Order: sequence, then C-alpha cells, then structure tokens
Amino acid sequence: MHVPDGFINAPVSVATGAVAAVAVAVSLRGARRELEGAGQGGSGAGADRTAPLAGLVAAFIFAVQMLNFPVAAGTSGHLLGGALAAILVGPYTGVLCVSVVLLMQGVLFADGGLTALGVNITDMAIVTTVVAYAVFRGLVKVLPRSRRSVPVASFVSALISVPAAAVAFTAMYALGGTADVSIGKVFTAMVGVHVLIGIGEAAITALTVGAVIAVRPDLVYGARGLAKPLELRTSPLDVPAPGTDDVTTAAREAEPVASAPAAPAPRRSVRGVWLAGVATALVCAGGISYYASANPDGLEKVAHDQGIDKKTQEHAGKDSPLADYSVKDITNARLSGGLAGVIGVGATLAVGTGVFVVLRRRKALGTGEAADASGGLV
Repeated sequence: MHVPDGFINAPVSVATGAVAAVAVAVSLRGARRELEGAGQGGSGAGADRTAPLAGLVAAFIFAVQMLNFPVAAGTSGHLLGGALAAILVGPYTGVLCVSVVLLMQGVLFADGGLTALGVNITDMAIVTTVVAYAVFRGLVKVLPRSRRSVPVASFVSALISVPAAAVAFTAMYALGGTADVSIGKVFTAMVGVHVLIGIGEAAITALTVGAVIAVRPDLVYGARGLAKPLELRTSPLDVPAPGTDDVTTAAREAEPVASAPAAPAPRRSVRGVWLAGVATALVCAGGISYYASANPDGLEKVAHDQGIDKKTQEHAGKDSPLADYSVKDITNARLSGGLAGVIGVGATLAVGTGVFVVLRRRKALGTGEAADASGGLV
C-alpha cells in the first residue's frame, strides 16, 4: 500500500506530512515511557534490552513486507505491520517502528514516494497502529484473562487494521487525488481487496505473537498484566501450641500475612530471541522473498483498474543502487534481490535500534537529572 509520488496533490501531502510529524513527535515521548516501563515493576530496568528488540521488530517488518502473497486474481498483498508492532512493543513504539521501515524503503529502495512519505506514515504507521491497538485492548478486556487470548485478539485487530488503512487512503484521495475518478468505486475496490489482504496480515501477526508468547511472554507488550499474581496463604495445618489462647491464635491466623518485599525476578537474557529474530528476518528477506508473488499489490491493482495512477511521478530515488529491491549491476536476480533484502534488514535494524537506544538513554539521563536535583543519587 505504498503510495507513490503523484497520487496525492501537494496541499494534502503537506497536511499529512504535518500530521505524521506531530504523530512521530508524540510517539517519541510515548515510546520513552514504554521503554521505561519495560523493566519489572515499571522501574525501567529492562529498557536496555527493549531498545534492541524494538529495532528487531522494525527489521522483521521490513523483511516480511518483502513477502508478497497472492490474494485474488492478479493481486497480491503484504504485511503492513502496525498491529504486530503495537502488540509486541507498544503503540507509540510501534508507530516509530513502522515509520522507520517506511523511511528506509522510500530512501534506499524507491518504494513509496518521498513527497508521499507523510501520506504513507499517516496511513500505514499511524492508522494501522492506532486502530489495531484500540481493537486489541478492547478484545483483551472481554476475552478470558489469559495469554492464550492474546493471539486471538491479535488476529482480529490485525484483520481490521488493514481495511481501516484502505478507508483512510480513500479519504485522503477524496481530498487530494490528482485524477478525476469515482471515489465510490475506489472505496469499494480498496476495501474489498484489503479485507482479503487483512486475512494474511492477521495470520502473520497472530502466528508471530503466538510464537513469541510461547517462549518469552514477558517480551510481549500486549500480554503484560495477564498473569495471575502469586498469593501467599497460611497453612491450614497450623494448630495452637499447648497452653495458648485458641481465640487469640485463630484471630492471628485470620489476619493477612504481611508480605516481605518481593525480590526482583532474575533478568532473563534476550540474546536468544534477538538472534532468532534476526536470523528469521534475514532468511525471509534474503531467500524466501525470491519466491514472493510478482503480482501488483492491492493499491497498485486498484490504481491501475480505477485510473488513479494517471499522474504517477517517477521516484526521486529511482537511480538508487538498491532501487526496486535489487542491487545495481548484479545480473543474477536471486542474488541481487537476496542481497538487497539482507542490506535492507541490516540498515533497518541499525537505524531502528539506534533510534530506540537514543530514546532510552535520553530517558535515563532525564531521570538521573531529576534524581540529582532532588538530592538523590544519579
């Protein structure tokens, strides 16, 4: 659903760029809180491990977006990733993850127009993440409070988020489309094909979230607070000692037991999960992507059929050495595409991780300065 240059006129492109900039700024502040709350008890002790995981989520979304799957005659779809990112690392961090992916795709691979970057971030990063996470939280509240409910809620929220993005694009096109076409027909075509794409999105999201929950539920943002707390109970076998007052003893046993401060659980390494995630992303982008569907995706198909691509402009980065997900001057298609995918995963991982590490350090610095000002130890 990457919108190219020329689909949307300048005023709406500028307006969506402003919306995207504000949303990213808000998400930067929100992501700091999400990273801070990654530690046990909200202490932020786990933020140093969550920053690389957030970067990994961005790299994984980049890789899986290369795997176009067929959804109808002559049409394909791919993961948008908003639901997956929001559930794994939080909605604010999720907006940033998808935004990083879109930026890397537009700059390095000429995928998605540069003047349409605000449109793409608004549609694919903001709308999908906000809609998916709102639906997810609503479902988690009504479903049984169990981690088994998380993949189910993930499936439904991801399914809804994709046609929601199609509706959002149609609204933006109605405001600033550059071709004179029937908006009703565009709406029907966009929603129809993206409901089918949403099924694929839902399956990928639910399977990925379920796989992470199976091995490390503590790393899934959407699963926090679903585990039942341990309860300390007195033994019913306790009997009064000879010569003691039975009433006093019974009253004492009826009182709640004062719990000692719980020792923090030992921190578990995330290295295994991180390495497995990176390996999966590299395999998807560097190998499996060669077998992805070559059919146009939902937006490309609708644009061609409905005539909204009449004023499409050439991408400013069309001469990029990685344009169209291939490495320039390498003639072997499999090698060229695979190498481009590997480079993309590495670049997205580096940029995404860097963004979240900087956020984490700025949050830690701000907390330290506040403690120092109040007489605490930095």
